[in-house]
Amino acid sequence: MSQPAARSEDVHIRETARADLPSILTITNREITGGNAHFGTTPLTLPELASDWEQTRKRYAWCSAERGGRVVGYARAGPWKSRGAYAWTCEIGVYVEPTSQRCGIGRRLYQALFADLRRKGMRTLVAGITLPNEPSIRLHEAMGMTFIGRFCAIGYKNRAWRDVGYWELHWDDERPPE
Repeated sequence: MSQPAARSEDVHIRETARADLPSILTITNREITGGNAHFGTTPLTLPELASDWEQTRKRYAWCSAERGGRVVGYARAGPWKSRGAYAWTCEIGVYVEPTSQRCGIGRRLYQALFADLRRKGMRTLVAGITLPNEPSIRLHEAMGMTFIGRFCAIGYKNRAWRDVGYWELHWDDERPPE
Protein backbone atom coordinates (compact mmCIF):
# COMPACT_ATOMS: atom_id res chain seq x y z
CA MET A 1 0.00 0.00 0.00
CA SER A 2 1.49 3.34 -1.00
CA GLN A 3 1.65 6.39 1.25
CA PRO A 4 -0.70 9.28 0.56
CA ALA A 5 0.85 12.19 -1.29
CA ALA A 6 3.13 14.21 0.95
CA ARG A 7 2.15 17.64 2.15
CA SER A 8 4.80 20.08 3.28
CA GLU A 9 3.03 20.70 6.59
CA ASP A 10 3.29 16.98 7.45
CA VAL A 11 7.08 17.25 7.35
CA HIS A 12 9.48 18.22 10.14
CA ILE A 13 12.70 19.93 8.98
CA ARG A 14 15.69 19.60 11.28
CA GLU A 15 19.47 19.32 11.38
CA THR A 16 20.65 16.00 9.97
CA ALA A 17 21.56 13.41 12.59
CA ARG A 18 23.81 10.39 12.18
CA ALA A 19 20.71 8.16 12.36
CA ASP A 20 19.43 9.83 9.15
CA LEU A 21 22.39 8.69 7.08
CA PRO A 22 21.02 5.27 5.98
CA SER A 23 17.89 6.98 4.58
CA ILE A 24 19.98 9.71 2.97
CA LEU A 25 22.17 7.01 1.44
CA THR A 26 19.09 5.36 -0.11
CA ILE A 27 17.86 8.69 -1.54
CA THR A 28 21.32 9.54 -2.89
CA ASN A 29 22.04 6.13 -4.38
CA ARG A 30 18.67 6.07 -6.10
CA GLU A 31 19.69 9.25 -7.90
CA ILE A 32 23.21 7.97 -8.61
CA THR A 33 21.99 4.70 -10.14
CA GLY A 34 18.78 5.80 -11.84
CA GLY A 35 18.71 9.56 -12.19
CA ASN A 36 20.69 12.40 -13.66
CA ALA A 37 20.70 14.97 -10.84
CA HIS A 38 23.69 13.42 -9.06
CA PHE A 39 26.79 12.98 -11.20
CA GLY A 40 28.13 10.07 -9.17
CA THR A 41 28.31 6.87 -11.20
CA THR A 42 29.01 4.38 -8.40
CA PRO A 43 26.70 4.01 -5.40
CA LEU A 44 28.08 5.41 -2.17
CA THR A 45 28.69 3.27 0.90
CA LEU A 46 27.47 4.26 4.33
CA PRO A 47 31.05 4.85 5.58
CA GLU A 48 31.73 7.17 2.60
CA LEU A 49 28.56 9.17 3.24
CA ALA A 50 29.24 9.29 6.99
CA SER A 51 32.76 10.59 6.35
CA ASP A 52 31.44 13.33 4.04
CA TRP A 53 28.77 14.32 6.58
CA GLU A 54 31.30 14.36 9.43
CA GLN A 55 33.74 16.52 7.44
CA THR A 56 31.19 19.10 6.27
CA ARG A 57 28.35 19.34 8.79
CA LYS A 58 29.95 21.81 11.20
CA ARG A 59 31.45 24.30 8.74
CA TYR A 60 28.59 24.00 6.27
CA ALA A 61 25.16 22.50 6.95
CA TRP A 62 22.92 19.47 6.44
CA CYS A 63 19.13 19.41 6.99
CA SER A 64 16.72 16.48 6.90
CA ALA A 65 13.00 16.34 6.14
CA GLU A 66 11.18 13.79 8.26
CA ARG A 67 7.64 12.60 7.62
CA GLY A 68 5.99 9.92 9.71
CA GLY A 69 9.27 9.07 11.42
CA ARG A 70 11.06 8.56 8.09
CA VAL A 71 13.56 10.78 6.28
CA VAL A 72 12.07 11.75 2.90
CA GLY A 73 14.62 14.33 1.78
CA TYR A 74 17.70 16.30 2.67
CA ALA A 75 19.64 19.40 1.73
CA ARG A 76 23.33 19.87 2.22
CA ALA A 77 26.17 22.27 1.63
CA GLY A 78 29.84 21.67 1.11
CA PRO A 79 32.91 23.45 -0.17
CA TRP A 80 32.77 24.98 -3.63
CA LYS A 81 36.54 24.74 -4.14
CA SER A 82 39.42 23.89 -1.81
CA ARG A 83 41.50 27.08 -2.18
CA GLY A 84 41.35 29.55 0.70
CA ALA A 85 39.73 32.48 -1.11
CA TYR A 86 36.61 30.34 -1.61
CA ALA A 87 36.11 29.86 2.16
CA TRP A 88 32.87 31.89 2.16
CA THR A 89 31.34 30.17 -0.86
CA CYS A 90 29.61 26.81 -0.76
CA GLU A 91 27.88 24.44 -3.13
CA ILE A 92 24.37 23.35 -2.19
CA GLY A 93 22.08 20.52 -3.18
CA VAL A 94 18.68 19.14 -2.27
CA TYR A 95 17.24 15.68 -2.85
CA VAL A 96 13.68 14.55 -2.09
CA GLU A 97 12.36 11.04 -2.63
CA PRO A 98 9.99 10.79 -5.62
CA THR A 99 6.77 10.27 -3.63
CA SER A 100 7.44 13.46 -1.65
CA GLN A 101 8.43 15.76 -4.51
CA ARG A 102 6.59 18.88 -5.69
CA CYS A 103 4.85 19.68 -2.42
CA GLY A 104 7.18 22.28 -0.92
CA ILE A 105 9.62 20.03 0.96
CA GLY A 106 12.62 21.11 -1.13
CA ARG A 107 11.81 24.77 -0.47
CA ARG A 108 11.48 24.17 3.28
CA LEU A 109 14.77 22.25 3.32
CA TYR A 110 16.50 25.10 1.52
CA GLN A 111 14.98 27.70 3.84
CA ALA A 112 16.48 25.89 6.83
CA LEU A 113 19.78 25.26 5.07
CA PHE A 114 20.12 28.87 3.90
CA ALA A 115 19.38 30.20 7.41
CA ASP A 116 22.07 27.94 8.88
CA LEU A 117 24.59 28.95 6.20
CA ARG A 118 23.93 32.65 6.87
CA ARG A 119 24.52 32.11 10.59
CA LYS A 120 27.80 30.42 9.73
CA GLY A 121 28.94 33.42 7.67
CA MET A 122 28.62 32.05 4.15
CA ARG A 123 28.37 34.77 1.50
CA THR A 124 27.81 32.98 -1.79
CA LEU A 125 25.84 29.83 -2.59
CA VAL A 126 26.32 27.93 -5.84
CA ALA A 127 24.04 25.22 -7.22
CA GLY A 128 24.58 23.04 -10.26
CA ILE A 129 21.50 21.60 -11.99
CA THR A 130 21.61 18.88 -14.62
CA LEU A 131 19.61 20.21 -17.56
CA PRO A 132 16.81 20.00 -18.43
CA ASN A 133 15.18 20.07 -14.98
CA GLU A 134 12.43 22.70 -14.80
CA PRO A 135 11.23 21.82 -11.28
CA SER A 136 14.74 22.27 -9.87
CA ILE A 137 15.25 25.50 -11.81
CA ARG A 138 11.96 26.87 -10.43
CA LEU A 139 12.96 25.90 -6.88
CA HIS A 140 16.38 27.55 -7.07
CA GLU A 141 15.02 30.71 -8.65
CA ALA A 142 12.20 30.87 -6.07
CA MET A 143 14.96 30.84 -3.44
CA GLY A 144 16.48 33.95 -5.03
CA MET A 145 19.22 32.24 -7.02
CA THR A 146 20.23 33.62 -10.41
CA PHE A 147 21.34 31.66 -13.48
CA ILE A 148 25.00 32.40 -14.22
CA GLY A 149 26.03 29.94 -16.90
CA ARG A 150 25.89 26.57 -18.55
CA PHE A 151 28.49 23.92 -19.16
CA CYS A 152 27.48 21.95 -22.26
CA ALA A 153 27.94 18.18 -22.39
CA ILE A 154 30.13 18.27 -19.27
CA GLY A 155 29.10 14.91 -17.82
CA TYR A 156 28.25 11.51 -19.28
CA LYS A 157 25.41 9.86 -17.38
CA ASN A 158 22.87 7.20 -18.35
CA ARG A 159 24.28 6.85 -21.87
CA ALA A 160 24.05 10.54 -22.75
CA TRP A 161 26.09 13.72 -22.44
CA ARG A 162 24.50 16.05 -19.89
CA ASP A 163 24.58 19.82 -19.58
CA VAL A 164 24.82 21.51 -16.18
CA GLY A 165 23.52 24.99 -15.45
CA TYR A 166 24.81 27.00 -12.51
CA TRP A 167 22.86 29.30 -10.22
CA GLU A 168 24.25 31.57 -7.50
CA LEU A 169 23.05 33.65 -4.58
CA HIS A 170 25.05 36.43 -2.87
CA TRP A 171 23.95 37.75 0.49
CA ASP A 172 26.13 40.81 1.06
CA ASP A 173 29.46 42.45 0.33
CA GLU A 174 30.79 42.56 3.88
CA ARG A 175 34.20 41.15 4.55
CA PRO A 176 34.24 37.73 6.18
CA PRO A 177 35.50 37.33 9.75
CA GLU A 178 39.29 37.25 9.95
